[in-house]
Amino acid sequence: MTKQKQAATGTLMGLALGDALGFPTEFDDVPAILAKCGPWRTMELPVTRGTAYITDDTQMTLALARGIRTAMERGRLTPLRLARPVRDEFVDWYHSPENNRAPGNTCLRACMLLDGDRPWQDASQIGSKGCGANMRVAPLGLVPGLSEEQRAGAAQLQAALTHGHPTGLAASDLTARAVRLLAQGVDPAGLVGQLRSYAYENRDTYHERWLGDLWTRSQDPSARHFARRGWDECLAVLERLDSVQRTADPELDPCTYTGDGWIAEEALATGLLCFLLFPGDPLTALRRAACTRGDSDSIAALAGAFAGAHLGADAWPAEWTDRVEHRDELLGLGALWDA
Repeated sequence: MTKQKQAATGTLMGLALGDALGFPTEFDDVPAILAKCGPWRTMELPVTRGTAYITDDTQMTLALARGIRTAMERGRLTPLRLARPVRDEFVDWYHSPENNRAPGNTCLRACMLLDGDRPWQDASQIGSKGCGANMRVAPLGLVPGLSEEQRAGAAQLQAALTHGHPTGLAASDLTARAVRLLAQGVDPAGLVGQLRSYAYENRDTYHERWLGDLWTRSQDPSARHFARRGWDECLAVLERLDSVQRTADPELDPCTYTGDGWIAEEALATGLLCFLLFPGDPLTALRRAACTRGDSDSIAALAGAFAGAHLGADAWPAEWTDRVEHRDELLGLGALWDA
């Protein structure tokens, strides 16, 4: 009997490790990172007093994961059942004294507005497509037993609680989709093609059951126009990724090819590129992602999630996983969804 690869544990642990590795390099350019950390292929996990500290990327991933767990304990996953516990978790994160890890302004403003009784659509930052929504969406690629409509709708809803821009919604949907496909054993070589097909198929889909009237806060003339705008921006960067994934020079900053990752579609593409450069070498993928001029912790968190979904829990050495902050909670949630 073959050992189960434990894709959920591998994904969550990889995300946290990438986040921790990229934490000290997030606002540096590559020469500054190399001066501080030495050659990128031998970057060590930064440990302070025995702990590898994570950023808001992992904090919000855990908040989403707890919200999903609560929702599913109450029955079938529905928009109403998901929105309340995730909203509560995001507000708790906003007020936490641990929320001091360079959180994004969009998340801070939206979570402040979510702290009350207004409709969540009125808190959503409709103009923001920062990567804060898709850096945390990986748990929705891991939960077993969801329909495609549930997984896509939930991925977009959790994004829309803070980032209402249609590209933020589409990028979150695609990120969860990529995690799901890799966890199920899809060959990484064909992944970008599958994601492009998925994006084309969903260009005209607005998940009204999950998003309500969110689109009316935008300047778009219709819900379809709103959705299509997001998918088309994601398709453009996926086409760029598809054209370079086999020829990109691994010694060159990946941001050169697919963008710096501060915005959602670029974080998805550059995180994927780092993983696809080294699909069988997860630590090298993380190190390449952390040594970039862009949003290094988010790019590395996404690369780690993709690598962990593909290779499972054994991808990560114990000397790293034993030190990562929130280790026990990451393992507990992984075990829940690996079961």
